[in-house]
Amino acid sequence: MNSQPARHRNAQALAGGDLQQLDLPDSPGVYYFLGPKKEILYVGKATSLRDRVKSYFAKDLLTARGPLLVKMIDEAVSLDWMTTDSVLEALIFEANQIKKHKPPYNTAEKDNKSFNMVVVTDEDFPQIFVMRSRSVAHWNSISKGLKLSAAYGPFPHSGELREALKIIRRIFPYRDNKCKLTGKPCFNAQIGLCPGVCAGWMGKREYRKQVKRIKLFFEAKKTELVKDLEKEMHSCAKERKFEEAEKFKRMLYALEHIQDIALIKHDMERSESGEFRIEAYDIAHLSGKEAVGVMTVVEDGELVKNQYRKFKIKIDKNDDVRNLREVLERRFNHPEWKWPQLIVVDGGVAQINAAQEVLKEKGFNIDVVSVVKDNHHKAKGVVGSKQYVERWGKSILLANFEAHRFAITYHRKLRGKGFRI
Repeated sequence: MNSQPARHRNAQALAGGDLQQLDLPDSPGVYYFLGPKKEILYVGKATSLRDRVKSYFAKDLLTARGPLLVKMIDEAVSLDWMTTDSVLEALIFEANQIKKHKPPYNTAEKDNKSFNMVVVTDEDFPQIFVMRSRSVAHWNSISKGLKLSAAYGPFPHSGELREALKIIRRIFPYRDNKCKLTGKPCFNAQIGLCPGVCAGWMGKREYRKQVKRIKLFFEAKKTELVKDLEKEMHSCAKERKFEEAEKFKRMLYALEHIQDIALIKHDMERSESGEFRIEAYDIAHLSGKEAVGVMTVVEDGELVKNQYRKFKIKIDKNDDVRNLREVLERRFNHPEWKWPQLIVVDGGVAQINAAQEVLKEKGFNIDVVSVVKDNHHKAKGVVGSKQYVERWGKSILLANFEAHRFAITYHRKLRGKGFRI
């Protein structure tokens, strides 16, 4: 892994659209937008440095990424970057740089307390798992005496972190917080993702070496990690422990040939997606009780269920318009979620006005349409931009139907819990 950014250029060329002067590589890496005093305003990672930086100067930056990053681009005057061997390494290095420099436009993008951290416990057989920053900050009060030996992050995007851990765990199996030291192999040990410390397959000394390797990876010390593995491999070969030597050889090969296809896909979806995204919102409650809101997503006519979101209403629980406003305000506090091109609400003019007011306050120019229902709560029409209704009418109704179904299901689930004795 490279240790320093390769170079920087004056951002005036970027503002003018002259990207060729930057000579950015079409490779994974980390980039830094710098202010007039060379202070780091923002750190990001990319599958392709060239394509990612280019996206910041697209005409639709406001709707694609939001007003915060538009402001950052206005303030930036130069750019640094560095290349990495894989998207996974770029993800790890990005987290290290955010933690080290605390760039204002990274920490402002999202409440720091909700970022994800990877933690390592301090015990004979350390556990490695993901926690929210807020929980790490209060670890001593919730850990029942168990200490942490390390915490890595923040990682702003939980989906990418999950994919990264899958890759890392296949190279360096580890014990997580679901692995109990019972003398029997846990589920992950049976499928090769835990080294079997739970069943005595690996001793304390060897496992702590494994944890050290994982720490080196999260500290972006790839060179040191490779040297450690090579040393172990040669030592085993010298002692004629050829099976052990082969194990370290496989680790080295995996490390140098990381298959981060899932991460690349995740990164491309988040930054360069050309899909038409519709988000639909609905509210459900019973006379103000167990009030909930939901968001459903349709992209190019297809439901995207892993991006649905649930919201428990916190403020006025018996006012559908106010509930909708609260849900939208909370949704647009999440810039790490992809922005929609169209919003669908359930109701009439009051709901459209509430949505448009929130979008205006947040600095977005996103169209809103509303699905009007009859007395049997069946759709009888769509109010809003004709061009969207004509082209995306079926998707609008699908998103709205899904939002209603999802909201009712969530509301009934909470009501069911409330009725338990």
